[in-house]
Amino acid sequence: MKAIGYNQAGPITAPDALIEFETETPELGSQDLLVEVRGISVNPVDVKVRAKMAPEKGTKVIGYDAAGVVQQVGSDVSKFKVGDEVYYAGDITRPGTNSELHAVDERIVGKKPKSLGFAEAAGFPLTSITAWEILFDCLGVKEGEGKGESILIIGGAGGVGSILIQLAKTLTELTVIATASRPETIEWVKKMGADHVINHRQSLVDQIKELGLEPRYVASLSGSDGHFPGIIELIKPRGHIAIIDDPQSLDMKLIKPKALSFSWEFMFTRSMFQTEDIEKQHELLNRVSELIDDGTLISTVTNNLGKISVETLKTAHSHQESGRAIGKNVLDGFK
Repeated sequence: MKAIGYNQAGPITAPDALIEFETETPELGSQDLLVEVRGISVNPVDVKVRAKMAPEKGTKVIGYDAAGVVQQVGSDVSKFKVGDEVYYAGDITRPGTNSELHAVDERIVGKKPKSLGFAEAAGFPLTSITAWEILFDCLGVKEGEGKGESILIIGGAGGVGSILIQLAKTLTELTVIATASRPETIEWVKKMGADHVINHRQSLVDQIKELGLEPRYVASLSGSDGHFPGIIELIKPRGHIAIIDDPQSLDMKLIKPKALSFSWEFMFTRSMFQTEDIEKQHELLNRVSELIDDGTLISTVTNNLGKISVETLKTAHSHQESGRAIGKNVLDGFK
């Protein structure tokens, strides 16, 4: 089968940053599905892995979002059958989705939204899981609750922010404050449903004070190290902070006076460590699929770059690395 990967970590501008090659069809574990990949998307994790993580051996295939059709099932599979249309975010410890066929544990797979094509559906899994886990697992917000409280989402125009705004706005009573800095990103987060938009290139503290709000929850999706002191100042005592990026350092002593709670969110944890609640990702993806099909959630896809190839995938990586991506970039499968 065809796949795209890399042999040496480095910049996307390198001639061989990504290469197409032939490889064997994946072998299935007892709970695995073999999926014909018909759509993928590119996330920050794809870029980070390709740029910094040298392959242990051979050519490393990355890609963590996919939508496709089940071609074969493992001996213990119970949730899906051959011919089912599925979507998922994969497992960072296994070969990625930038391939014609892909093996994935059924417990982290959901039924593809019926109202979306494969490429567009592939724009949802990783960001939806991350946003869902931030809101309901890390921050501990309950559906239908949050009236009188607010959440600040730093980096609202990215893939995760776009879904997190929607989930908070449609499934809770929280007031949603999102950050954006350019006219096009400001319009985007408004479209996603943010109640207020502030500029993360200016003082967050001053802008929050002008709104007359004191957020109990903060989801910091980018630039967390630079924003951290301001977050501590603006958040309510006994509030909760969740982050997903990779700050060089955070002074955790700052959170003590307000008795704040702090959470890291990493959506691959359940699959990496085969946690007892791993099936929650299957369940939440099915729920997200229903919310898309009933119109509660709207698409966050802004670009379909065409069929997957070295050239289109390089374009997607370059766009992601630019720091100016809005929503999600997706690609169709090889065929």
